[in-house]
Parts: sequence; C-alpha cells; structure tokens
Amino acid sequence: MEAQDGIANRDEPLPVIELPSHNDEASAAVSGSEQRQSTRGRIKSQAQKIKDMLGEHGAPEARQSLQDRLFGGIMSQIIPPEARSDNEENGEGDGGNDRTVSDRRSRTYVDRPRFSIPLMSSNFRRFNARIGVVFVLQNRIIHLFTWKHPTATLSFLAVYSLLCLQPQLLPVVPLVALLFWIMIPSFLARHPAPANDPRVEPSYTGPPIAPPSRVKPAPEMSKDFFRNMRDLQNCMEDFSRMHDAANEYVTPYTNFSDESVSSMLFVCFFGLSCAAFVGSELVPWRAVALIAGWAATVSGHPEAQKVMLTPKTLSQMRRHFDTTQARLMAFIGDDILLNEPSEARQVEIFELQKYHAYSDTWESWLFSPSPYDPLSPTRIAGARAKGTQFFEDVQPPGGWVWKDRKWSLDLSSREWVEQRMITGVEIETEGERWVYDLPLEVVESPTKAKNTKKGMVVPKSGWEEGRGLEMRGDWRRRRWVRLVERRLAMDERKKPA
Repeated sequence: MEAQDGIANRDEPLPVIELPSHNDEASAAVSGSEQRQSTRGRIKSQAQKIKDMLGEHGAPEARQSLQDRLFGGIMSQIIPPEARSDNEENGEGDGGNDRTVSDRRSRTYVDRPRFSIPLMSSNFRRFNARIGVVFVLQNRIIHLFTWKHPTATLSFLAVYSLLCLQPQLLPVVPLVALLFWIMIPSFLARHPAPANDPRVEPSYTGPPIAPPSRVKPAPEMSKDFFRNMRDLQNCMEDFSRMHDAANEYVTPYTNFSDESVSSMLFVCFFGLSCAAFVGSELVPWRAVALIAGWAATVSGHPEAQKVMLTPKTLSQMRRHFDTTQARLMAFIGDDILLNEPSEARQVEIFELQKYHAYSDTWESWLFSPSPYDPLSPTRIAGARAKGTQFFEDVQPPGGWVWKDRKWSLDLSSREWVEQRMITGVEIETEGERWVYDLPLEVVESPTKAKNTKKGMVVPKSGWEEGRGLEMRGDWRRRRWVRLVERRLAMDERKKPA
C-alpha cells in the first residue's frame, strides 16, 4: 500500500494542451493534395515528410542523441523498478501509442501521456530551452524591488499608487503592457534604426527592412541552454526551501500536533472571518493597499536593508518575538483546556447458534456482527453468516481499544429487534434472552399458523413474544455489548509495526 503522507497527483495524469497551429493546417492541405497524386508521388512526399520530421520537429522525440541516451540512463537508475513495472502493467511503456489516454469529454481528444523516459527527456530539454523568458522576468522583478534602477522603481510606485487610488484603471494595465512590451518592440525590430552611422536619421516610415522578431528557444548545448538549467536548478532549490520552511514554521501550528495552540488559532481565524464578513466594507482597502505596497517596496531598498538587518535590530526583534510568544503560550495554557476523557462507544456482537434436530441440541456457530435474521439479505441470498468462532477472536474496530474487560449480555432483546424492524422471530423475555427464528410456514403465512398450546396467532408486528413454541426455526441469536474507547495518537506510535 502506498504511503499517503506525501502530496502527489494520484488521479489520472494531467492533460497536455492541444493548441491549433498553422503547421497543422498546412499538413492537412498537403495530405489532401497527396490523395490526388499517384502512388509514386505519395510515397515520395511521405518519405520527404518523415525526413523533415526527423531533421526538425522529430529530433527531440525520435532521434536518440548522446544527451538522450545519457539522460535516459540516469532516469532509469533513479526510477524504482516497481514504478516501471506499474507503468508496463498499465500499458504505459516508452514507445508507441500505449503511453497516451484519450479523454472523450471534449469534442477533440485530450492527451494524457503516461510517464516515459524518452518523453521525459524530450520535454525537459524543450522546456529548458523555452523557460528563459520566465527567468528574465523574474530577474527584472528582483531588480525592480531591490532598487537596482531607482527610476524604474519610482515609476512602478507611481503607477501602483495611481491604481490604488483609481482601481477602475486596472484593466488598462494588460493593454498598456501589450502595447509597450510587445507591439512597439516588434515594430522597432522590423524598422531598425541605422547603427554606427550618425549621418542617417532614424525613420519609421516606408516598408519594413528586417524580418519579424520571434521568441526563439535556446539552442541545445549552448551557453543560454546551460544558463536556463542553472536558473531552473536554483528555482527548484528555492521551492524546496520554502516547502521545508512552511513545514517547520507553519505546519506545527495548524496540524493540531499541539491541540491547544491549533485550537486557539482556529478560534482566532474564525473570529477574523466573521469580522471580515461583516465589516469588510468599512475597511479603507485603497489606503491599506497603497501603504502596504509602498512599505514592501521601500523595505527592499539597500539602505533600508542595512537598517533592518543589523545584528542589533535582529536581536531586538528576536527578543520581542520570544516575549510575545511566551505571553501567548501562557494565555493559551490558562484559557484552552483540553483534558476531556477519551471518546467511548458501545460495540455489539451477535452469538449465533444452530439447531440440530437429530440430537435436539443447539450448537454454537459464530459470533457475527449481524443478527442473521430470516429476512436479512444474507439469508435471502443463501449466503453463510460471517464472523469468528470464538469470543476471544472478536477484535475492536480500527483505531479503538477495549474499555470494558468483559462482554455484557443485552437483556433488552425486544428493543434491538424493534430497532432493526426484524420480523419472523420469537423473543425470549426471560432467561438467556435468545431470539429464535419462527418456522418457515409461520413467516410466510402468519394468519394461518397458530400456537397449539396457547391458541394464538402471530401478531402483526412479525415477531412472537413467548417462552416456548412447539416449533422453531434453525437459528437463534442473542446480543452482547462491550465499551471501546478511541486510541490515542501516542498509543498508535507505541504499537509495533
């Protein structure tokens, strides 16, 4: 059984987005023209198409280069054998169409590729060649908030202040970004200014003199390719450190490992949620966003960092934090009391006995969790009763332990019979409190079957309250009860594996 502690997608694989492109339309047009060609022309064009795929588009998937084999060998050593065997059993091999699953919920199929070492190698190299734009954007954001270029940071603060004061201008931001960061640079790329020639003034009229610009992926085994790998490596390390920091500083307070602290936080968050729901419209959110944005940006200035990160300032902050934490823990210890007793429940078991006509005796049969009454689905289906043969083999439910030392006989047989709406039985009101099956003819036709001793018909309730009919069924049962209590987490840790 797989461990459920880690977080992973154990559902179906994530889909691969299908985006239409002009290349698909061109391929469809070429295939349409090929249908009208002769057999020789079709074979020639198909061979040329395969050659082009191997030379350009198919290189990452089909052609096994040195880096393909190297990365595939590394991944084959990392992946455990059981994971590879699971992929093979599910038809998730490395090649062919076995690694994809069709999703028919949309008009076009949604591909959900399974894990494959060659596909992983190809996707990693393609991703690494194209992720550079994200790292450039991340680096520029870092320069912006660290005041690398003060004029750019001040311009950002001016725009941010305008948006905080006039939130209705927020839809203008993506449009202006599209104009100034994409459209204008693309126009300047097609109409470049003369370089190193002051005699010619730049002119943006007339036909374009340069090809249109495109965001090209970094060539494999180039310096940019390895720069992207370096930045990707550092991003993975940043995410791992943030994940571990969250587990160290956030999770212990929210996972109820210390129930007093987590309960106090729950009460505080619940109160804040109610207050926010009722009075959020009274908060000046524009001023809050404006002050918070300016404070966060100014705190990134090098001079502000020198003031905030000095040893004296850090020690004072640490001292204030420890004092506040000690007071809070003292308040929680006095206010939050969690000395409640363990949760207790009552469990039941039914002792079944079967009648033997040749010896006129009742034989102990099973201890079953169900009464196995005449009209139960198990009896109607002709299945055998399930349970244990001895009392000592009855175990408490999972996560519970026995609280009582012994089982107790339930003397209120009539209550649990009526509670379950059991029919076709006779209840023993004295003695050992057995509940007997009535004869089959009494169950099927109760108005005709009469007790020969008492001259009584079976009541409409479906069960008979008496002390001894002349004829009874083959089964009898009685109910035993016992208290259990919830096992504590410490008991689970001490339990041997």
